[in-house]
Amino acid sequence: MLAESILGKINDEKFKDFNIDYVDIEWHEAFKKIHKKKTHSGVEIGIKLGDFILKRGLNDGDVLAINGDSIIVVNIPETMALVVDVEDNHLIPKVCYEIGNRHATLFSGENHNQFITIYDEPMKEMLEKLGVKVEAKKVKFDFDKRISASINNHHH
Repeated sequence: MLAESILGKINDEKFKDFNIDYVDIEWHEAFKKIHKKKTHSGVEIGIKLGDFILKRGLNDGDVLAINGDSIIVVNIPETMALVVDVEDNHLIPKVCYEIGNRHATLFSGENHNQFITIYDEPMKEMLEKLGVKVEAKKVKFDFDKRISASINNHHH
């Protein structure tokens, strides 16, 4: 099966009567144009998307194809990340600068003082030395909250 476009989102009304078959796309693969994957049920799927995907990326819940009575839906699995809470607002620029200086992907967190980046032990130690709270935990990246201009794969 070949998917060449994004048909919608999993919660669109038009997909309510379909079964769901997920295909895992790792966070660092979400902005690639070509994929060869297997869905959770074992269906082989080729994904060949246009240049639009380089900016938009594949998002959790994107519907890629209809296969009989099932839809094939993107699942971005959780991955280890650093969740950074910055209590002192004066440290926000420093934290963002240091993460960006290491070319690490950066996301906004649950509030304006929280940031999320890919897990990296030296990064964790450096941020702790700045005096911010850093927690390593599994998260599901939300590309709508990305701060970085692009997603890179330097740290996967």
